Amino acid sequence: FCLLFSLDCSSSFLHLLPLQPLIAQVLTCFSVSCFTFHHRYEDMVRALFTVQNECPYITRIYSIGRSVEGRHLYVLEISDNPGIHEALEPEFKYVGNMHGNEVLGRELLIKLSQFLCEEYRARNPRIVRLIHDTRIHILPSMNPDGYEVAARQGPEFNGYLVGRGNAREIDLNRNFPDLNAYMYYYEKTNGPNHHLPLPDNWEHQVEPETLAVIKWMQNYNFVLSANLHGGAVVANYPFDKSKDPRIRGRTTYAATPDDKLFKELARTYSYAHSWMHHGWNCGDFFTEGITNGASWYSLSKGMQDFNYLHTNCFEITLELSCDKFPPASALRKEWLANREALVSYLEQVHHGIKGMVYDENNNPISNAEISVVGINHDVTSGVDGDYFRLLLSGTHTVTASAYGYLPFTSTITVGPAEAIQVGMIQSVSHNYIHKRSFVFGGHTCNPFLLNSLIFT
Repeated sequence: FCLLFSLDCSSSFLHLLPLQPLIAQVLTCFSVSCFTFHHRYEDMVRALFTVQNECPYITRIYSIGRSVEGRHLYVLEISDNPGIHEALEPEFKYVGNMHGNEVLGRELLIKLSQFLCEEYRARNPRIVRLIHDTRIHILPSMNPDGYEVAARQGPEFNGYLVGRGNAREIDLNRNFPDLNAYMYYYEKTNGPNHHLPLPDNWEHQVEPETLAVIKWMQNYNFVLSANLHGGAVVANYPFDKSKDPRIRGRTTYAATPDDKLFKELARTYSYAHSWMHHGWNCGDFFTEGITNGASWYSLSKGMQDFNYLHTNCFEITLELSCDKFPPASALRKEWLANREALVSYLEQVHHGIKGMVYDENNNPISNAEISVVGINHDVTSGVDGDYFRLLLSGTHTVTASAYGYLPFTSTITVGPAEAIQVGMIQSVSHNYIHKRSFVFGGHTCNPFLLNSLIFT
């Protein structure tokens, strides 16, 4: 049966949950019909551990840190080899509840975790393939302290700002180091266009929740991400901070070098959502249900800009409900509206190119820069020498370069139509990057090939 009310449990009981699957099954209901209550912190932890109990071989729970009031920031990892980065398997993350009173994302991510477990056990081929080919990380609540403040008010009486910030009333989406200013300076001085350095003493200038998320980003080579918010219905893409001052009271569009790609990522979610793409929602109109962040309103120190400028990760912000704290009775409808969009967006991590960078002795080269002609934003290879570069369909000239090696350049065609298979083995001498490359398009890619491949 389904537990439809909140329980307070001791922390010692919570630690025993993974060892008591029969109890855990009672505490959380997986079916859509039981999606009828909001999860307080203890409920959320139980729900995550229940998923782990139900699918122990494809899940792992870990904490990236604690909130101001000491609550764990728990992440549920879903993968065929949890706890392990497999070369050429991309890392993806969803982050919810950054603003404590914007709660739908939290509930959707809990439900998504349950759904992926359920469908994997049912051998749904789409979900099985997704989990086998992707390392998925789900952080349902970045701001558990703020959520508890909002939840005490409840859906009926929650104010627009009650619980938005953390326990210190700091807005976490205005709390990341401001790298946009560095970027605009480097544009003029031909400085770096990726992995911008953090300012001195940055760790003492951010909140514990922000610090935990930044360290998380630095420890995992995330490729794609979405940050779930509420208060509007639109897919918002970078940049959030406008380069220019307001013109006639309006901020101006701030495009990234990957503007076309970000638009396509936003459209992927919007058109898979039941009504986001209609445009008219919550009294606002956004063409195709998407918007450039700065064109909507400019904000500094936001998380999606930080992802793009400091890491390899491309992130968009999903505004998912007019009501920041919708009633429990609305959760089932919202889940059905977002379910396909959540899965479709996750699948976008497999679009573009990926590969390995080696030296002549087949040793992986980390931090090699992968650049694409016409796009002034590079990504880097991870510790295993693997790289991932999201790209739209077309022909691209890609170069791998690293300190102490001569660069290697290849022209690559990315689907959607099936491409001619082309094998390229570069004979190398000392100081060359050794890159073996095979090009595929329009069909399933094998994540275990130790060669570069194109996937669509």
